[in-house]
This record gives sequence, structure tokens and C-alpha cells, in this order.
Amino acid sequence: MEEQDNTAINGAPETSEVASPAASPRIGDTRPAPAVPVVQETTTETSSAADVAAPSDSPAPKVGDTKVGDDVVSPEPQRVPGRAPTPVPAGSAAVSAAEGSSSKRRRRRGGRGGDRKNKSTGRYLMCVHVDGPTTHIAMLEGRSLVEYYVVKESDETTQIDGNLYLGRVQNVLPGMEAAFVDIGIPKNAVLYRGDVRYESEDSDHIPEASARIEDVIKPGQLVVCQVTKNPIGAKGARLTQEVSLPGRFVVLVPNSSTIGISKRLGDGERRRLRKILDEVRPAGHGLIVRTAAEGASAEELAADTAELSERWAKIESEAKKSSKPGLLYRELELAVRMLREELTADYRGVIIDDRALYEQVKAYVSQVSPELTERVEYYDPKAETLPVFERHFVHEQLHKALDTKVWLPSGGSLIIERTEALTVIDVNTGKNVGTTNLEETVFKNNLEAADEVARQLRLRDIGGIIVIDFIDMESKEHRSAVANQLRAALSRDKTRTQVFDISELGLVEMTRKRISEGLIESVSVNCAVCEGRGIVLDPQVV
Repeated sequence: MEEQDNTAINGAPETSEVASPAASPRIGDTRPAPAVPVVQETTTETSSAADVAAPSDSPAPKVGDTKVGDDVVSPEPQRVPGRAPTPVPAGSAAVSAAEGSSSKRRRRRGGRGGDRKNKSTGRYLMCVHVDGPTTHIAMLEGRSLVEYYVVKESDETTQIDGNLYLGRVQNVLPGMEAAFVDIGIPKNAVLYRGDVRYESEDSDHIPEASARIEDVIKPGQLVVCQVTKNPIGAKGARLTQEVSLPGRFVVLVPNSSTIGISKRLGDGERRRLRKILDEVRPAGHGLIVRTAAEGASAEELAADTAELSERWAKIESEAKKSSKPGLLYRELELAVRMLREELTADYRGVIIDDRALYEQVKAYVSQVSPELTERVEYYDPKAETLPVFERHFVHEQLHKALDTKVWLPSGGSLIIERTEALTVIDVNTGKNVGTTNLEETVFKNNLEAADEVARQLRLRDIGGIIVIDFIDMESKEHRSAVANQLRAALSRDKTRTQVFDISELGLVEMTRKRISEGLIESVSVNCAVCEGRGIVLDPQVV
């Protein structure tokens, strides 16, 4: 049963159904036996043009634009029993070498294949399930779960990254080069020296390089700061005075001279955006152009910048009027924030099973990306036969993501163990015995492990120091190839990572920025018996 579930998740080709034989004539029945239809069997389904996403350098199809949509797949001609099929022009997109198998596929899928030309194509799908005060967000790449987030009602004091606060400095610790700041939540936040905005006029003209934290800020001082890391365990939230306000296409950096353009954009696009950046940049503020700005017009960038400048003016005005610590600006709902960060034509859909959140998300998308509005869908849990997470195999994959053991396609496995200091990942060959020699078997197993490790780190939201124990390889070329494979797989992760080369012991040391507590902590509580240690001590001993 487990192998069948994995096949459904990983998108393996469906097995062909055998056509049921025609009913045999009964004794005494003078009617001729019905003719048995000849059906061309297929073992592997061929992808149609509608199943292939447009390349990144081509313009994305607009939802609702029939000229673009119909250009992908044309409807196939209707067949009338007893008549020859209607001739189709040779240049039509409906012409296929496997026309019979296409018809068979439509029958096997229960009629769903007939309207695929009306479905949005894309690489990613976001499923949002609202359960009372808790919101669950699942991000799928194809059919594979790659990210999972849980937002609880109590997260008003725990999931606060991106929020802006007016804080009061409680005390300054020169030996730690840090200050504890009251931002209006139960636990004080931490502001390190490197995150303090240096104002020379407030520091008796001390050179910035030699200015200490006690020279820059004083106890009792009110500061505008932004949360960069949520409170985790006994650690308070981390703050910065380098405030940034993200928009759809740009990030506004108030009271700064910062200018930047995303490195993920091509050189030609970067040059085009740099010219626009010089025109739309507001006086006295910095501006960073995001990856989503690719292809955006000067008017769109200017409108986004103006909206952010107006938002900052309101925040600054509120900070001047207030005299006590508190919230100045709250980030958007996580589902809306993720769409702001990543929504492109690569999304084939955003499915939400809560009417209020659906209306909020659709209103936001209609403002920032009107051409993608129709990809936001409401999933009515009362009308559907299955919950949204069951429909898209999210629950099944989530349970596997909470296990310490992860199987690889070839039979190898990963063991993922988390500790307070770091996370250790052990790579094993398991059932993978290979076919040629030991070195080749180990090399292929490690390549598979590198891809899966990157996916698991992103799915489980593991941060901090990570040590990966790959199986020992004698060849330096193989070790280099595995390290490069790991870096390439991690490049799809939007969280910043740093990977070092494989050591002589076969270990890879890496770091991943820790922003939140992680997947396991967000869906679990500590055991009341063992208090999270995983063991229960013998009462006769203790």
C-alpha cells in the first residue's frame, strides 16, 4: 500500500486499464454478437502541450485570454459511432500520432482530460486549509510537498517576523554587544550591535568603526525596529533597525542609500531595471528590485514604490506620536505574504477552503497580478467529497516528513536527527545494492541523497548548523559532483544557505538561516511524561 501511495505522489505514469470484453451472446439469442472495439493500449502517457509549462523566458499565458489558452491545445473532433472521424487539418495542434491513446486516456481519467486546455499550467500549487483559529499552508511542486506552514492564533507573539515595532531599550550589555528591547510582547527581543543604525550626530561624532553599542543606544531610548527572526524556545525575537518594507516588485529601505537588483535576473534585465530604478527611487530612501519585477513596466515599479513610501510615512508618523512600546505595522497574512513573495505564472493554482481568506487573497491578487486572479480558487469543503489536503495527498506526505527516516528512490535512506546545537543527517545505502561496483553505487546513492536532503531541509524548515554524513567516496571528482548537486538543489530554496565542500571524512558542513521554529515544533507539543527527551527514566533508579 505504501508503494502505491508513493507512486501517486511522485507522479509516476498510470497503468493502463484493460478494456472489458464484450458480453458473449446467450444460447438462443439470434442477435449477432457485438463487435469488440480495437483499442490501442499504451503503457506510458505522453505529455500534451498543455502539460508543459512555458519556459521562463517566454511570456506567461494570461488566464482568461482565449487566444493564448487555445494556442496550447485545440479541442479534438467529436466522433460519431458508425461514421468516419472528421478530417483534421494537418497543421492543427490536435493532430497526434497517438490519437487512439489520447482518447483512451480521456476515458480512463473519467472525462477530466477533455477540459485540460482550460486548466492553468504551472509548476507550483498552494493549498490552504483553515481549521478554526489555525491556518495550514501547503506548497506543492508538481505533486510533491516542498513547504508546509502552520499559523496559530497564539502566533500574535511568536510568528512576528517582518512586523515593525516601537521598542524601548531595557538594558545594554557591552560584553554581549547587544541590547534587550521591550516591543510590547511578553518576552524582550534582542538587538545586536551589527543591526543598530548608526547615527553620528547621536554618538558624539564617534567613528562608526569604533562605536560601541553603549555609545549608540541608551537604556530607556525609544527605537523603531523590525523583527528578523521569530522567538524560538528560550530565545527572544531578533531585531534590526535597518527597516525594510517589501512590496510586489521592490523593497523600500527607509532613510538609506541602498540600491540593489536581484541577482537571479539576467544581465539585460538588470540593466533595464537599473535605468528605471534611478527614475522611481524616492529621495532619502533606498530601493531593492525583486525577482518578481522581471518584465515589469516603469509605471508598475513607480506605483509600487509610491505605495511603500506612503506606508512608511504613516509608520513614521505613528512612531512620533506614540510614547510606549507597541506594534507599528503588521505583516500580511502568511498566505498573502507568500503570494506577494513568489506569485508568478509558475503557479497553476491557489486553493483555499475558507471563504473569508479566499476573498482576501483574491482581492490582493487582483490588485498586484490581475492576469492571475482566476488561478485563485475556493474549495468548498461541504460540496467536495474529500478535504483539500486529502485531495492533493498533503496529509500522507506530511506524516512522512515528521518521521526520522526518509527513503530514497533507489532503496537508500536518510536518518534525520535534530539536537539543540545542530541537525545531523546520515546517508545510508539501505536496500540499494547497485549493479556495477561499490564506488559507483555509493556515488549514485549520494547524488540521490543530495537532492532529497535539500527538499527535506526546505520541507521541515530546518535551520542553524547542519552536518550531512555522506557515504565515503574515494574519488575526488565524485565528492565534488555530490557537493555541486547539493548546492544546485539548495538553489531553489529561498532561505539563505551556505555549503562547504565534503571533508575527508565524507561530512558536509552547512548552515541554513533559521527564521522560525520548524515543521515538527509547529505541529507538536512536548510529551508531558518525558518532557521532550524521548525517554522515561526508571523510577527505581531515580
